[in-house]
Amino acid sequence: MRHDHTPYWLKQAHRRFELAYAKHFLYPQFDAIGEGAAVSKPWNVEVVGANIRLGRQVHIISTAEQKIRLCTWKNDRHEGRIDIGDYVLITPGARITSLAQVKIGSNTMLASHVYITDADWHDTYDRTVQGVKMAPVTLEENVWIGDGSIVCKGVTVGENSIVGARSVVVDDIPPNVIAAGNPARVVKPLDPDEPMTKRSDYFAQPDRLAHGMDTIDRYLRRDNTFLKWLRTKIAPTTED
Repeated sequence: MRHDHTPYWLKQAHRRFELAYAKHFLYPQFDAIGEGAAVSKPWNVEVVGANIRLGRQVHIISTAEQKIRLCTWKNDRHEGRIDIGDYVLITPGARITSLAQVKIGSNTMLASHVYITDADWHDTYDRTVQGVKMAPVTLEENVWIGDGSIVCKGVTVGENSIVGARSVVVDDIPPNVIAAGNPARVVKPLDPDEPMTKRSDYFAQPDRLAHGMDTIDRYLRRDNTFLKWLRTKIAPTTED
């Protein structure tokens, strides 16, 4: 579709359904969840295991083809933990798996298909042995992990740093740099004189933001009707 023909009232009804579904089926699976969480298509978010916590204003976007998976494992000696800070953005296809601890700092963004793991899961020579090598993973505040990147056990990514798309992070990344590659290496520093705007700044006045977005949504959908929307679902044209 070239345009979204959904009427305003139908879009709002869908959002209310998503929120009701998330509160009833998804949110109880977390050990803790902060206020203002927003989950797109919550039926495509898989939460497996205990000790998974979300902070305030966490936004999770999923699709039917690209589910989100947050998973902790437990064995005789260890139990995983995932702590996700405030204002974090998690986009389609992201996976986080823990047998030790994964800590995601506030304002961090995970692009599509990011994979974060704190364990090797199988021994190098005895493939029947699980969880023999593990170490906590920490993404400090305001980190941005690019599309399809992998963050491995024992890694810390420093505050404000960016990891380029398709990178494999096996060693620590310092703060305020851009890193990329396999294995990921620092390619340039961030400009210390450039002001940094974080997701928390965007959501500083959530009521005002919600009102503004609703006003824009109403305006953009002012000509959308149910019959027109229904026709585009049944018999779309090149103009739709």
